[in-house]
Amino acid sequence: MGFERSWDVSQDRACRGGDVSVVAPDYAVGDVAVMVSAEGRVVPEFLPQNWLRGTRALRQGALEHILHRSLDIFASLTLLLLTLPLLLLVALAIKLDSRGPLFYRQERVGQQSRRFHILKFRSMTVDAEKAGAAVWATVGDSRVTRVGRFIRLTRIDEIPQAINILRGDMAFVGPRPERPVFVDQLIAAIPHYADRAAVKPGLTGWAQVKYPYGASIEDARE
Repeated sequence: MGFERSWDVSQDRACRGGDVSVVAPDYAVGDVAVMVSAEGRVVPEFLPQNWLRGTRALRQGALEHILHRSLDIFASLTLLLLTLPLLLLVALAIKLDSRGPLFYRQERVGQQSRRFHILKFRSMTVDAEKAGAAVWATVGDSRVTRVGRFIRLTRIDEIPQAINILRGDMAFVGPRPERPVFVDQLIAAIPHYADRAAVKPGLTGWAQVKYPYGASIEDARE
């Protein structure tokens, strides 16, 4: 959810250990200052309360919405068609490797905090949460199957989410959708985390490109 025009970096770089003060356009009340780290990352604690009003996320017109939705549909259909042979091989490998369903459905939080069920290839054992409580996935998680390790490493397990895009639950690019129980924890711990609900979650995005599977609140903050 980018700004309509480029940010103007101020000349004062002597703030908070190399953080940079950035001016972001707010079309309702004028420009607002945003704190960005020297690495170019937004610092959530220093975002002003009204920062979101300066983004296109809340200003998308009907034509832009139609074009965006059309691109999402085209991209997701193309992805499914191009990867169909691979998906069939993965499906066979999952069935041969461990008992249980081929796909995994899990409740996630989407745009405007609407809940939906995300679709993924199953990468864990069927009793991964037999205790009934939601658990963060970790590096070397013993619940992950042999095939699951490979498809999680290569992100192949995420491809069925293209179906969620076709349903309108997700966009092709957007923030990673989280589980409701984790969203509540993250909203309490990270300022402005709830602002992510202004847009649809995505099959890919900053988190998927720059980070492995999130396993903690600090990962989510990053």
